[in-house]
Amino acid sequence: MPAPPSPAAVLPRHAAAASPTGLPGDPRLHLQEGPIDLVIEAFADDPWEVVRAYEAASSRFPGILQALVDELPLLRTPLGSARPALRGPVALRMLEACWPHRAVFITPMAAVAGSVADEILDAMLARTRLRRAYVNNGGDIAVHLAAGEHFRVGLAGIEDAALHGALDLAAEDAMGGVATSGWRGRSLSLGIADAVTIVARDAATADAAATLVANAVNVDHPGVQRLPARAVRDDTDLGDLPVTVGVDALPEEAIESALDSGLQAARHMQASGLVHAACLRLQGRVGIAVPLHDRKEPAVRFT
Repeated sequence: MPAPPSPAAVLPRHAAAASPTGLPGDPRLHLQEGPIDLVIEAFADDPWEVVRAYEAASSRFPGILQALVDELPLLRTPLGSARPALRGPVALRMLEACWPHRAVFITPMAAVAGSVADEILDAMLARTRLRRAYVNNGGDIAVHLAAGEHFRVGLAGIEDAALHGALDLAAEDAMGGVATSGWRGRSLSLGIADAVTIVARDAATADAAATLVANAVNVDHPGVQRLPARAVRDDTDLGDLPVTVGVDALPEEAIESALDSGLQAARHMQASGLVHAACLRLQGRVGIAVPLHDRKEPAVRFT
């Protein structure tokens, strides 16, 4: 009887066949359908646990997009006083993440990328014991860290693809989601932020918060160009709301005003327990909101 394959032999076949790099032996798993594009990586003391984690992710992934399409009209409807009758597990994650913000304009679509990432990560953790894992859905990331583990996220610029520092997470932070939003990103924005990165308890919560804080980084100035959302993208959930399509170089006072507005929104969410930390960027300026442990050291480190 032939010997069973080793984890090293299985992982490239399981993960690299559709890896984001296309390189043989890439230890990451790449799952893609329509607009959903996941890059997944897991680490464990037992390499077979990584194989099982990737199998769990691959088993859960089919059908997620179709389930969202089936409920798309409700998912694109602004939240109000009555909870929409959503059914699917990912749709319900989206609703839970956005529901606390229903006093302002928001639809469950504000949390779609983070909710998909959370769903896949939970499927992996339900069947395996991992030291560290992440599911990256276009920059919205669900993270798992066992005791003593750390995770570093490079803060790449939506505006110029350059690296603008890093975010360091530790297991003791007890945070499982990182999301980034801005007017140059995949989704339309009401604000002018180059990028807003949010750390929260899960990726869905971070995704919704990043959307709203990015909207709040805003200022009235002739250097900001806007169009009705429907004129920019016919499948938008924003209707005729004015979205940002261009931002000229702004004077310092306009940049400071916009960042202050965004930081106020982020700190309000911090006070409500929805946001753990935030990093806001606009035309070379940065605003940071981090919690303090005993008023000395930030729990989450932006460098």
